[in-house]
Amino acid sequence: MLFLVSGATLLAVTYFLVRHSVSGGPPAEGYAFAPGGGVKPPSGAEGPFVSPGPGQGIGGQGALDVLSKQQQKALEDQKSEVMHQLLVQSGIALALMSVISVALGWVVAGRMLRPLRTITATARGISATSLHQRLALEGPGDELTELGDTFDGLLGRLEDSFQAQRQFVANASHELRTPLARQRALGQVALADPDATVDSLRGAHERILIAGRQQERLIEALLTLTRSNAGIDVREPFDLARLTHEVIDVRRGEAKNRNIALHLSISPAMGAGHRNLAERLVTNLVDNALRHNVPLGRIDVATWTEDGRATLVVTNTGPVVPLDAVDRLFQPFQRLGATREARAEGLGLGLSIVQAIANAHDATISTRARPAGGLSITVTFPVMSSRPQPAADRSEQVGAPLR
Repeated sequence: MLFLVSGATLLAVTYFLVRHSVSGGPPAEGYAFAPGGGVKPPSGAEGPFVSPGPGQGIGGQGALDVLSKQQQKALEDQKSEVMHQLLVQSGIALALMSVISVALGWVVAGRMLRPLRTITATARGISATSLHQRLALEGPGDELTELGDTFDGLLGRLEDSFQAQRQFVANASHELRTPLARQRALGQVALADPDATVDSLRGAHERILIAGRQQERLIEALLTLTRSNAGIDVREPFDLARLTHEVIDVRRGEAKNRNIALHLSISPAMGAGHRNLAERLVTNLVDNALRHNVPLGRIDVATWTEDGRATLVVTNTGPVVPLDAVDRLFQPFQRLGATREARAEGLGLGLSIVQAIANAHDATISTRARPAGGLSITVTFPVMSSRPQPAADRSEQVGAPLR
């Protein structure tokens, strides 16, 4: 349609320009008087010889008038014929070129839209079990190829997400099945004992209750992980320094029993988000530092505010962590070289929950493996609105901090 309109406009402009160029001018230019009277055409030109009429005299002015009228009529007829032929031939050419343009446009559009048909067909055929498929469009680096590459990247991320979800469900099922199997085995052994006493049955029942509490802890951790992944709707201010002191105060006895020294450097640090989830983040970091430590080890906990961002750092001694295994620690149910005692205490979800809570608060986590063993984990919360900071600084720093 655009080509047809442009062609018709060009035809109209050409028609009026040609018509203007052939109009006007003297019709009898070049004619001369004959010696014996009358008018003759120019040399080499064909035209009638007009004799002087009665009363016109030798000058032949009347003959010129008659010749001018005849030439004017002849020129007008010739001009009309030329313009008519121009209009007809141009219209035929325009119609022919319109048909050719439609055919070529159809072919070119089909070739250009072929990648889109490929993307559409592939998208319709992809399901949760075939996310490995890719478009792999070839050709120049145009917008369609870029769209295909973007779609392939989206499929890759979806495949990784679905694979992580399947792995998480499998690991969760295994972790839930373990205490259930232990409970069933304890009950069957107690019932199969023909000489069972009240004390033996009581002991079996207590072990079953311990396995049940492990199930409750696992289910609570899974629910916390789910809530963290869902995000935070309402953000309220909380004092990260106060939360950290509360968590440390509860775990001083456990640290003493494990012969682990606690060193605090608590400065004011105000954040915004979900207070209970932030408390769970601090709790999981401290518990992870306690469980994966060494006898006579040490834990350094520090909070401060830098450029309006509340920061928490938990550093602990412990086994040496390979650099390539640091990121894997934040995946669900990952226990890097954990001892049997650590496996019995932990669920493999502590750092995964920390990561989910940090993501829900738009916080960043930086983890560094210490060359001497252990980890240093830094959590930085985003900037919150300007509020007055507490003045108290309950530092309990003893000796040089861990590096």
